[in-house]
Amino acid sequence: MKTLLFLARGFETMEFSVFVDVLGWARHDYGYDVALDTCGFKKQVTSTFHVPILVDKLIHEINIDEYDALAIPGGFEEFGFYEDAYDEKFLELIRGFHAKNKIIASVCVAALPLGKSGILKGRKATTYHLGDDIRQRQLSEYGAKVVNERIVVDDDVAFTLLEKLTSTEQMLIVKNAMGY
Repeated sequence: MKTLLFLARGFETMEFSVFVDVLGWARHDYGYDVALDTCGFKKQVTSTFHVPILVDKLIHEINIDEYDALAIPGGFEEFGFYEDAYDEKFLELIRGFHAKNKIIASVCVAALPLGKSGILKGRKATTYHLGDDIRQRQLSEYGAKVVNERIVVDDDVAFTLLEKLTSTEQMLIVKNAMGY
């Protein structure tokens, strides 16, 4: 199983790292078949607070058929997140994963490009709720049915992604080993 981790400029470093850590533990310590490629518009993507990350692939190099899942961390507007996240090339990538019934996992405001792409119309979704609910209103404007509850049932979206890629038993082994 292979996941594409898309990094828009201004992505939240903490939200990126959970996917790397959980899938990394699963692959390295337990031999699970859960490879991860990072991707962006440029070879070096700068996160919030100016942390540069070198990605494995550029967006134009992606063949959706090589992946089982797409993971997207959220980010900060003031660091340019929405400029990349709302780029039509990225929205097309999201639509492509959705059209092929691939797993799509997002954290926080990464739900907004999913909404803008059109894949959340009529579906339950949530996003960042602070700041006078502006992000939830935006998600609603894209046709999503916004709820104030966690879509991820337990703990971390990265563990849920691992569970979908492997099994509940294998996810619980990694989760326990990581001290959760």
